[in-house]
Formats: sequence, C-alpha cells, structure tokens
Amino acid sequence: MSTVFVKTKETERKWYVIDAADQRLGRVAVEAANLLRGKHKPEFAPHQEIGDFVIIINADKVTVTGRKETQKLYYRHSGYPGAIKSESFQKVLKRKPQFPLENAVRGMLPKNRLGRKLFTNLKVYAGPEHPHAAQKPEEYSIPPVKEA
Repeated sequence: MSTVFVKTKETERKWYVIDAADQRLGRVAVEAANLLRGKHKPEFAPHQEIGDFVIIINADKVTVTGRKETQKLYYRHSGYPGAIKSESFQKVLKRKPQFPLENAVRGMLPKNRLGRKLFTNLKVYAGPEHPHAAQKPEEYSIPPVKEA
C-alpha cells in the first residue's frame, strides 16, 4: 500500500466550537486534539496538517474529578537554581483560566514542528464570547461517557 499525500489546500478545513462548561478537562482536551490533528477524517495522515480549527469557550468552567482541584500542580521554572514554582489547578484557573486547557491539548499533540503548527489552530476563551463568528463555526458536542 502506498502512502497517501493529500494536498493541504485541497482539504476542507472547518471551524468547531466546543463548550467546556461543566465538562471534564481531559475529555475536552482529547476531542480538541483529535479535531486539530484531523483524526476524524478518512484522509488522515500523521505527517500532514489536515485538521480543523477548534474554538473552546467557557474554559473557566471546566471541571476535574476527585481532589485534583487542590492536588493537581502545575510547575514552572525560571532557569535559576531553586527557582521552581508550583501552583494548584484551582489557583491557575483563577489567574489564567485558559491555561489548563491549552496545556492539556498541547500535551496531546506531537512534540515537533507539526505539533507547534497544529497548536496555533486552537483558540481558547474563558467566557462564552469569541471573535470568530465570521468563520461560521459549528457546535461540537462531546460524546457522553459510557458508565460501566
């Protein structure tokens, strides 16, 4: 079987809006990463950028399960010895509401040039408003979790 090369200009790239209000952080991030990569398309190729654009709204209302709200930590380091800082999910959400979702989606994309380019197709907003109405984005609903 030969490798399929789809021309990026020939693919139809849509805009999707995901409402993160009362949704789990990981579930939203997985769906966004799959849309960004184009895994839902039959012509998917892991080495090409044929994915869609994703807008995530209400990022400040995203939830996590269990005690992650206080126990999940985000780290950053300035490069100086002893200068590592940690902050809980709760505090990060207050200070910078779009960061946890951006961080989760970035972690699910490839760690190379393609992943960095795909990440630019993601737009995250803390509130329900976004400035991309001209692109006529479609609502994307996250499938419910199957209870065991």
